[in-house]
Amino acid sequence: MTARNGSGAGRWRRRGRGGARGRASGERATGLRSLAGQVFVLEALIALLVIAAAVFVTFHQARQDTERDARIRSLAVAEGFAHAPGVDAALMSPDPTAALQNRAEATRRATGVDFIAVLSPSGVRYTDSEPELIGRKATGDLTRAAVDGESFTELFRGAPNDAVRAVVPVVDEQGRVVGMVSSGIEVESIAHAVQGRLPLLIGAAGGALALAVGGAALVSRRLRRQTHGLGPAEMTRMKEHHEAVLHAVREGVLIVGADRRLLLANDEARRLLGLGPDAERRHVSELGLDPRTVELLESGRSATDEVHRAGDRLLAVSVRPTVAGGAESGCVMTMRDTTELAALTGRAAVARGRLQLLYEAGVRIGTTLEVVRTAEELAEVAVPRFADFATVELLEPVLRGEEPPEAGVATTELRRTAMSGLRPDQPLQAVGDTIRFDVPSTPMAKALNAGHAVVQAELASAEGWRAQDPEGAARALAYGMHSLLTVPLLARGVVLGMANFWRADTPEPFGEEDLSFAEELAARAAVAIDNARRFTREHAMAVTLQRSLLPRVLPELSAVDVAYRYLPAKAGVGGDWFDVIPLPGARVALVVGDVVGHGLHAAATMGRLRTAVHNFSTLDVPPDELLGHLDELTGRIDDREPEEPDAEGRRRDEGITGATCLYAIYDPASGLCTVASAGHPGPALVGPDGKVEFPELAPGLPLGLGLGDVPFEATELRLAEGSKLVLFTDGLLEDHGRDLDAGIGLLRSTLSRPDRSPEQTCADALATLLSPVPRDDIALLVARTRLLDRERIAEWEVARDPSAVSPVRNAAAAKLAEWGLDGLAFSAELVLSELITNAVRYGADPVRVRLLHDRFLICEVSDGSSTSPHLRHAATTDEGGRGLYLVAQYADRWGTRYARRGKTIWAELRVGSDEAEPVAMAVPDLDALEDLGW
Repeated sequence: MTARNGSGAGRWRRRGRGGARGRASGERATGLRSLAGQVFVLEALIALLVIAAAVFVTFHQARQDTERDARIRSLAVAEGFAHAPGVDAALMSPDPTAALQNRAEATRRATGVDFIAVLSPSGVRYTDSEPELIGRKATGDLTRAAVDGESFTELFRGAPNDAVRAVVPVVDEQGRVVGMVSSGIEVESIAHAVQGRLPLLIGAAGGALALAVGGAALVSRRLRRQTHGLGPAEMTRMKEHHEAVLHAVREGVLIVGADRRLLLANDEARRLLGLGPDAERRHVSELGLDPRTVELLESGRSATDEVHRAGDRLLAVSVRPTVAGGAESGCVMTMRDTTELAALTGRAAVARGRLQLLYEAGVRIGTTLEVVRTAEELAEVAVPRFADFATVELLEPVLRGEEPPEAGVATTELRRTAMSGLRPDQPLQAVGDTIRFDVPSTPMAKALNAGHAVVQAELASAEGWRAQDPEGAARALAYGMHSLLTVPLLARGVVLGMANFWRADTPEPFGEEDLSFAEELAARAAVAIDNARRFTREHAMAVTLQRSLLPRVLPELSAVDVAYRYLPAKAGVGGDWFDVIPLPGARVALVVGDVVGHGLHAAATMGRLRTAVHNFSTLDVPPDELLGHLDELTGRIDDREPEEPDAEGRRRDEGITGATCLYAIYDPASGLCTVASAGHPGPALVGPDGKVEFPELAPGLPLGLGLGDVPFEATELRLAEGSKLVLFTDGLLEDHGRDLDAGIGLLRSTLSRPDRSPEQTCADALATLLSPVPRDDIALLVARTRLLDRERIAEWEVARDPSAVSPVRNAAAAKLAEWGLDGLAFSAELVLSELITNAVRYGADPVRVRLLHDRFLICEVSDGSSTSPHLRHAATTDEGGRGLYLVAQYADRWGTRYARRGKTIWAELRVGSDEAEPVAMAVPDLDALEDLGW
C-alpha cells in the first residue's frame, strides 16, 4: 500500500514538473504525509473493518438461520409422523418397534433429518435410527410432551449427540398421551452446512475489500489533483481573482474577526453601510451601524435574510461563522438592498389581502335574508383587516322592507343599523340612533350626494364633520379617531344607506388607493341588503295576507275549549291554515289544512280553500261529503282558458299543485267525533289520563290532484269528556334532520302530560318540536272536549198522527219550565208545533224531537224523509204556507241538515234575551197552528 502511494506521488510530481515550470517540489507533501495518502489509508482501514464485521455478522446470522430451519423441519417431521394414521394404534400394539421401525426409517430418509425416534410415555425408545439405542430411555426433559401434551423444540446437548430436536406427543382418541415422536438434526450437521458457506463469504469479502481499496485510491488521486501542485504565482493569481470577484459583485460582504473587528468590506458593503476608507480593524460598534446590526454581529449567531435598516434602506442580511462550531470564531455577513422589493412586496401583499377580503365578503355577507343581519355582516367583515371601526346606516324604508327613495332625493337622516370595532368602548353613536347629516360639507353628505366613496385622511381637519356634532367629534378625536372613509350603499342606482370605516389604532390613514376597495365591498353588501329588503317586503306582505285570512278570534263554544298556534316559515309564508266553525246542534267543526308551496299564491289559495270550507260547512254535511265537495272545487279553482301566450305556463306554476285537509265534527251531546282526511296527517287523541293515541284514519288523497272519483271515508271516534283532540300540520313534526316518525315520537311524549290546558299543551308542543328556523309553516289546534249534561237534553218519539203533536208540545213546555226557560215557552211551542206538524204530514218514520239547552235553546225535529222545506210568503187569502215563515221569525237561526237517511230541521232560540218577541202577524191559538201548511 505504501509503495503504491509512493509511486502515485512520484507520478504526480513528474506531472507537476511537466505541467507548471517553476514549482518547488518541496512545497508539496508526498507519501503518507500527504492529505491524499492519509485519506487513502483511513478509507482502506474503514473498509476492512466494515467488511470484517459484515462477514462475522453474516456467518453468525447464517448459523442462526440454519438452526431455526432445523427446528422448523424437525417439528414438522415429528408432527407429521405423530399425526400419521395408525401411529397411535401401533403404539398400543404388543410390539410397537416391529410396527414402526421401518416406517420411521423411511420417513427419516425421505425428510432428510438425522433421526426419528418413537418413544413411550416414559421416554423409552421404540424406534431409533441407531438400532442399538432401541429399548433405552431417552435423555432430557420430556415432561412437556409426556405430561402436558405439548409439542416443543429444543437445542439438546447430551448423548448420543448434540442436536436440534422436536418432541411431539401422540394422543389417542380419548386424548391420552400414548407415546411421543422425536426428530431432529444434529449440531454437527448444522455446522457443516454453515461452514459450506464460508468460501462464498470470504470471496465476497475479498471482492468488497478490493473494490473499497480501489475506490479509496481513486478518491485519493482526485484529491491530490485538487490540492497539490500550486506555487506562489498560482496562489497570488488566485488571490487577485478573489479580490476582483469580491469587489465586483452587487452584494455587500463584511468579514469580521473573532475580536469583532472588521477585517474586510467590499465596495458594495461600503456603499450600503456608508463605511469610510479607514473602517478596517475597527470594532463593529464603532462603524455607525444600526444597533440591531451591531447586536447581530456581536452575538455570533447565524442569520438568514433578516431585514435591517441602514439609513433609509432595508437590507436583507445573512450571517455565517467563519469556523463551524468554533468557540472563538469570526463571521461573514452578506447583504443586499431590498428597499424597492420590500415596497413592491408590501403592495402585492396588501392587494392580495384585499382580494382575499373581497372573496370572504362574498361568502360572509348575505348569509341570511335579514336586512339587519346583512348590515352586521358587512361591519364584521371590515374589522379589523380594513378598518378599526365600522358602522352601517340604512334608510328607514329599507329597514321596513319598503322601496328606498329614488335617486336624487336628498337623504339626510338614516338609522344606525350595525357597528363593529376593535374595542367595545367606542365613542360613536349606538346602534338604533338616528344619524343626521345637516351640514352638506360632511364627508357623509358628500358621499351620499356624489354617489361614490369619500376619504377624509385627517379627521381633525374635517370642519364640516366637526360642525355637524361638535361634542361627538371632540369625543372621537380624543379617543384617537384620525381617519375616515365613507361610502354609500347603492343598488340599482338607488341609495340604501351608507357604510363608514374609521381608523384609530392603525397609524396609517385611509388613502386614495382604499377608495376602489371600499366601493367594491359596499357594492357587494348593497346587493345583499337589497335582496334582504325585497325578501322582507314580500315576506311581510305574505304574512299580512295570510294572517288576514286566518281566524282572528275563535268563537265561544260550549262543546270544546280551544287553543291554537300559527307560525309562518322563516324562508317564506306557506299555505297552512286552521279553523273552528260552530255548527247547529251545539256541534263544532275543527279544520286544519296545508297548501303545497310557499309565497303569496299559496296564502291566497289557502284563503280561498278556507272560505270554501266555511261555505260548505253551512250545508251541514258529514266530513267525507264536505271533502268531496272541496276536492271538486279545488280541481276547478284554476281551471280556466289561457288568455295570453304565457298564461298556460303561469297557470301551471301558480295553480294548486296539491292541498291537504283534515275535517272533524264533534257532537257534545253524544261525545261522537267524525273525522275525514284528504291526505293530511291524522289527529292525536289525548285521553283524560294522559294516554296518547294516533287513531288510524282512511288517509284519502290530497285535494286538487284530479282524483276526485276516489271517495273519502269518515272515521267515528268516541271521546270521553276532558279528552284533547290535537290537529296539526306536518311542519310541526318534520324539520331539518328529523323525519315524521321522530316528530311523532316527540309529540307523543309532549302530549302525555295530564292536567294541561289547551293553551299549555300548545306551548309545550312548540317548546319541544319548534326549531329556531322552521322550514315550513306550523298550524296547531288543540281542543279539549266537553259533554252536554244529560239533564239538558230532552228527546221524544212522535207517532205519525196529528194528535200526537199536542202532547209533545206540552211535554216540551214542561221541560222548559224545569230548565227555567219559561220566557221561551211560547216561542218554543210555536216552533215545535210547526216543525212536528210538517214532519207528521209530509215526512216519513221515524219522527223524533230533541231539545238541547246550551247557549241557545235548540229545537230539532228529525224524520226519515229527505224532502227539504222552503220558506215562502203566503198571500193574505191563503189558508196555509205561513208555518216556516213563523219559525224564521221566532228563531234566531234555523236550517236543515241531512243524514244518511232522512233529515233534521233545527231552530235556535236565544236564551236569556229580553227582546220582545217578533210580531209579524196575528198569531192564532197554538192548536190552530197545527193546521197551517208550509
